[in-house]
Amino acid sequence: MKRRTILVIAILLASMFLSAKALKVAYVYVGPVGDAGWTYAHDLGRQYVEKVFGDAIRTDFIESVSEGAESESVIRSYAQRGYDLIFATSFGYMDSVINVAKKYPKTIFMHCSGYKIANNVGTYFGRIYEPDFLSGLIAGIMTKSNIIGYVAAYPIPEVVRGINAFALGIEYVNPAAKVHVIWVNSWYDPALEKEAAISLLNIGADVIAQGQDSPAAQQAAQEYGVYSIGYNSDMEKFAPKSYLGAPVWNWGPYYKRVIKEVMAGTWKSEQYWGGMADGVVDLDISDLVPNTVKKLVSVFKEAIISETFHPFVGPLYDQEGKLRVPAGDIPSDSELLSMDWFVDNVVGTIPRQ
Repeated sequence: MKRRTILVIAILLASMFLSAKALKVAYVYVGPVGDAGWTYAHDLGRQYVEKVFGDAIRTDFIESVSEGAESESVIRSYAQRGYDLIFATSFGYMDSVINVAKKYPKTIFMHCSGYKIANNVGTYFGRIYEPDFLSGLIAGIMTKSNIIGYVAAYPIPEVVRGINAFALGIEYVNPAAKVHVIWVNSWYDPALEKEAAISLLNIGADVIAQGQDSPAAQQAAQEYGVYSIGYNSDMEKFAPKSYLGAPVWNWGPYYKRVIKEVMAGTWKSEQYWGGMADGVVDLDISDLVPNTVKKLVSVFKEAIISETFHPFVGPLYDQEGKLRVPAGDIPSDSELLSMDWFVDNVVGTIPRQ
């Protein structure tokens, strides 16, 4: 009888588990999952939560969705099909998310890198400027020509802030070095990224950094026999003779947290901006970087995590020599999120959109 009772209970529990509605989670990507960068990092996060939650969730994604009307159509389609939670993973999806969210108040939307929220819309991003600064320390020490190239995506605060943090890291260890910026106005265009990198290499850059999703700029650096710094993920396999490291994303734990909150009914709209202390961003470092440099980076990393140092502590001057951040001051999050000026060791302009 005991065995039969146990068997009946097991069957009932299994039946309840199978009949439970799986949480439907959708991801909208601006690039291909194979970009080795931004979208690849988000999709690793999606795969991570699939393993964590198993049959309790069902995920889907659509890649290479253009910002604008197409993104609104895709996001609306997921909401219409009853998806409980939708992650929109590009800044340009912001208005599309807000528009769709108004019509589907029971659906939860999470928008990456934006600033508009609603009762059923939250935002999330990481303080990638922290590892950007650390990568600048490496670039400033490793350069010999003092010309460091940066292939930049779009002239938006997110990108400008990252370039500035990188440049400040360089300036901290090498005041003679300059960061030369070329804009490509694309998140993912390997041919254009490589062309821009070659333009920088031709003016003498011996370190190439980037803000896009493909490893094309690093591959160009390797072909020219100089160093490179990637972005978004570990890209060493694409340019092993060139790659010094990269600021990287780790979305899995954050996606796990949000999904658990939605399942428990405790989710509330928020504007999340986590840093290295949360583990959502970090710096990958290759073996091409000398141990002495790694130790220096480690010291600054611990100082940033413990909040005894901030990459944007003043005094900071812009390209015209104007004091933007007084000595000892730190810009507010609002000022960082709206940054539209370059620090004084950056060569290049910010096109006004």
